[in-house]
Amino acid sequence: MQTLIKNTRAYQLLRAERDKQRLKHAYLVKFDDGKNLRSALKSFAKLLFDCDRLQSSRIADLIDAETFSDCLFYPADGERFVVEDAERLTEESTLQAVEGEKKVFVIGDFAQATVAAQNKLLKLLEEPPEGVIFLLGATTVFPVLPTVLSRVEKLEILPFDTPQILSCLSRSYTDDRYSHTDFELCAAASGGCVGTAQSLLEGGDFHSLLSDAFSLCLAQRYELPILCKKIGEAKRKKEFLSLLRILFRDALVLSANLNEKEVFLRGERKKLFKITQLYSPAALLYAQTLLTNAEQQLFFNTVFPQCIEVLFAKLCEKREQNE
Repeated sequence: MQTLIKNTRAYQLLRAERDKQRLKHAYLVKFDDGKNLRSALKSFAKLLFDCDRLQSSRIADLIDAETFSDCLFYPADGERFVVEDAERLTEESTLQAVEGEKKVFVIGDFAQATVAAQNKLLKLLEEPPEGVIFLLGATTVFPVLPTVLSRVEKLEILPFDTPQILSCLSRSYTDDRYSHTDFELCAAASGGCVGTAQSLLEGGDFHSLLSDAFSLCLAQRYELPILCKKIGEAKRKKEFLSLLRILFRDALVLSANLNEKEVFLRGERKKLFKITQLYSPAALLYAQTLLTNAEQQLFFNTVFPQCIEVLFAKLCEKREQNE
């Protein structure tokens, strides 16, 4: 994971500011991966203490263990940042650094912080003590107060591409429980989020998601209501849409007789070829537009079974026009 983080633009921007000795007093790292947010913040913290170049050092190891006296983490892992945390942080910020002239306060998912806690921290952000740097993490910035956002420099980690996530999974899971095909499938369905890929892999959900995705793609119009109602109850809605995107994309590659090495789900060629027999290249391209619309609707909490039924009804219309 650290390899991915170090190659992001956000990380490189912070490193450039450090090297030029132009560090700000507060940063907010926006990273839509709650599972790995805290780990990512540790990578940024090591950067601030100039111990990022070594694979291992005492300070880096202490930061990983959250026991370095000049780098304090709030709240406890898995907890929500509340007023009591802000009060403890405020008191701690008045104390001098133990080992140097710099003190870093790392706050987990600030998107979950209470409004009262955010307001409590605001005064510190307005008048930061000398030598203190705040490093806030957030999976989304919508719940963060505008007054807080105006006082931090925002560093955004964009979604990773599928090959990057595939490589990360291959490095992280070295036992024989998972195959390369499993890695490919979870990476493809992750929507650019490593944590999602890890959860899919560890939970084994990807096999049922893939089966449901193929069922929908190969269904006749009259089958859609029952299928969509059943599949629409799935918990992993974003991942399901990501898988559909990959299926239609792979089918388009095969339909256009492009290099089969570009196909992610090479182990599913037979089913993919069935999709190419049902859908024209124009319909397969149209599916990508429909999926983008569905993802936008999902963001606004649309009813998911209805969302995918409308998607496939439109796709069936497109398919029937070409028959």
